[in-house]
Amino acid sequence: MSDGRQSWLLSLAILLLVLSAQNSQARLTEENGVKSAIFLSPKFVLKPGSVANKFYFDIGFPRGHIGIKNFNAEVVDEAGNPVPLHETYLHHWVVLRYYQREGVEIPKYNGDLGFHQSDVIIVRNSGICNHGLSQYFGLGSETRRTATYVPDPYGIEIGDPKEIPAGYEEKWLLNVHAIDTRGAEDRLGCTECKCDLYNVTVDEYGRPLRPDYKGGLYCCYDETQCRVRKGFISATRSLYMRYTVKWVDWDSSIVPVRIYIFDVTDTWKRSDETTKLSTRHDCQVEYVIESCNSDVTSDGCFDTKRVSLSMPTGGDVIYGVAHQHTGGIGSALYGEDGRVICSSIPTYGEGEEAGNEAGYIVGMSTCYPRPGSVKISSGETLILESNYSSARRHTGVMGLFYILVAEPLKPDSLFHGSVKMHEKLTAPQFVWVEVLLGVTIAIAALAAYRQRSQREDGYQSVV
Repeated sequence: MSDGRQSWLLSLAILLLVLSAQNSQARLTEENGVKSAIFLSPKFVLKPGSVANKFYFDIGFPRGHIGIKNFNAEVVDEAGNPVPLHETYLHHWVVLRYYQREGVEIPKYNGDLGFHQSDVIIVRNSGICNHGLSQYFGLGSETRRTATYVPDPYGIEIGDPKEIPAGYEEKWLLNVHAIDTRGAEDRLGCTECKCDLYNVTVDEYGRPLRPDYKGGLYCCYDETQCRVRKGFISATRSLYMRYTVKWVDWDSSIVPVRIYIFDVTDTWKRSDETTKLSTRHDCQVEYVIESCNSDVTSDGCFDTKRVSLSMPTGGDVIYGVAHQHTGGIGSALYGEDGRVICSSIPTYGEGEEAGNEAGYIVGMSTCYPRPGSVKISSGETLILESNYSSARRHTGVMGLFYILVAEPLKPDSLFHGSVKMHEKLTAPQFVWVEVLLGVTIAIAALAAYRQRSQREDGYQSVV
């Protein structure tokens, strides 16, 4: 065989290997006009008790002017097997959109994010927090059984060339926060980031923690270590976030939605010229649930936190879901007149397998109102309520609420089928989807999570 032919065959083999590697990272399919691709994050390595809180720039993501229809994710091992929460707890994952200056190299992993650099412009969602919670997508332990599909004729618009500044290109960032709880001395304590279990007295930048700060994100940052049982040994392993994105090519038939994230820890107060109160939405993200009085029976122990929020721009509510941690018993978003806009209730697992882990929140119910049936006015004051069991103390809990809002549809879009229909409104059978068709069903949903609090501690113990 000639040297030239050998060289050609070698080049072909290398090309096939490269293509194979690329296909393992993004498998593209298309059905009824909806494209779908599966991606893998860079690997993160965990040993028993360890924490990974990684930020990956320029992740694999669909390109072009498109409408995102769905985004879901889960932690898998090197063989592609789903990893259960009682082994690796997925505290949260979030995906942010940003513009990067062309010709500038930014490391795939950058601990301080580099958001202050002029070479990177974060493209925030529609609000409402002034700092943080800027993501387009993100969930936590509930990710496997929470519906995220954007119904027709709506989509999350990205990649519009008219919006991308000259000299920049659109990219995406993934933040994964995972805690390995194999052999943990106190598994729930590790997932709630209790500082004494991590032997942490300073934050990730070396600044001393407040004396009253007993647990939360400041104690379980990247490469910290939660206490494991003496003598426990298990393998270090490489894990990945496997995420699936569904999208359609953008056209005039698609109605864009705005993404809003509300936080029950928001310190906002309505502005008043006489009192000079701040109009900023300073979101604290996490808070503490104190245990109830020992004289109160556990079935009567629950904590309700409420906050008033201002809606900057109104419209039709298309989708809603809450995010809570272990101990959560439900959340609701109310309008200014007291009407229920959406209520969201956790599902707790009952087994060992991934997606049904006993004692963990494995799903949150969602709201898919009939288009035009649930509206929010611009400037309307909303009430966000987050409910937790307080039979025991919980640290670092969250009370977030995501909604998608769109401009009202034109009558012909609603009744004459002028809009392309890519997929049925209903989510897959394995997802619990709660459709609000009016106040009656919403009130029933709210009553359901109240009833859930009648169980002992509101959830099974994570041990």
